[in-house]
Amino acid sequence: MPRGFTFIDLFAGIGGLRQAMERIGGHCVFTSEWDKFARQTYEANYKDNRPIDGDIQCIDAVDVPEHNVLCAGFPCQPFSLAGVSKKNALGRAHGFLDETQGTLFFDVVRILKHHRPEAFMLENVKNLRSHDKGKTFKVIIGALEELGYSVKSQIIDAQHFLPQHRQRIVLVGFLHDTGFDFSSLELPQKGSFKLSTILHPEDGTEEPEDPYTLCDIGSVNPKYTLSDHLWQYLQDYKEKHAKAGNGFGCSVFGPNDVARTLSARYHKDGSEILIEQGKGENPRRLTPRECARLMGYRDDFVIPVSDTQAYRQFGNSVAIPVFKEVARVMAPHIAANIDAKEALAG
Repeated sequence: MPRGFTFIDLFAGIGGLRQAMERIGGHCVFTSEWDKFARQTYEANYKDNRPIDGDIQCIDAVDVPEHNVLCAGFPCQPFSLAGVSKKNALGRAHGFLDETQGTLFFDVVRILKHHRPEAFMLENVKNLRSHDKGKTFKVIIGALEELGYSVKSQIIDAQHFLPQHRQRIVLVGFLHDTGFDFSSLELPQKGSFKLSTILHPEDGTEEPEDPYTLCDIGSVNPKYTLSDHLWQYLQDYKEKHAKAGNGFGCSVFGPNDVARTLSARYHKDGSEILIEQGKGENPRRLTPRECARLMGYRDDFVIPVSDTQAYRQFGNSVAIPVFKEVARVMAPHIAANIDAKEALAG
């Protein structure tokens, strides 16, 4: 594990990547997140004695503190090639860095370019690799390599660590190639973790947490049970698409199952992950606390926002155990890169 190092948390959400870096001894020196509700949750859980900065697009790179590692779960936007075509027509030189302009990834690039941190860890949806027939991913990797970083990428399924099928792409880069390789990851067998590990037991073994669970035995609040009207609508919708040969529709899971991907739209009807209940009862949504557990957050993680906002936040979050494992493998390479930088400076 490297000695104390610094990192920044961009597009921070509720701090999933931060937890991974803190696990290996990192100290967060800067946080940027535009959503006010995500900032509320972040501030409730990480005591920095400094304000969270807002939209990174409005922040000059010089105002970002020096750091050793940049972390970002940047949103994926379409990359327009119009500007490149115009430069070609005018006979002007351009590179991958130019092609990122107008996207949120460009803000990652400009901060890397200004500060030259020893390493970065980036996260995005699995489809980033295939978006626009691979052109978007080519631009992203090209821009990072153009800055001098050795870049590796890997798609990892959270199902190795949690009862949820959730594939995300991880990009890791170092200024000095010290042999980092994703093959060093230790991934438990998929399916080892079942929903029973994150569901409220409702048997008195768990302290009730109002408003999610009630009474002495911690029964799930009835408000999470689907109404007859909504349950019938979801069943009819699924049947309609099944007849058309589509796989759309709700999914009901039991304690011995592995869930589908939790999404930011979960607050709308909960249809992608419904939990079966007793005979004759309609299924229910996950509670926000169960969503937190499904993403790898501990039970002492404070949820200060409404259910709607909580569902959005956990649906947008990274799966924490995945990135803690990536950080573990990164740790010696971060240390080696810091040592290499100090040796060059000395």
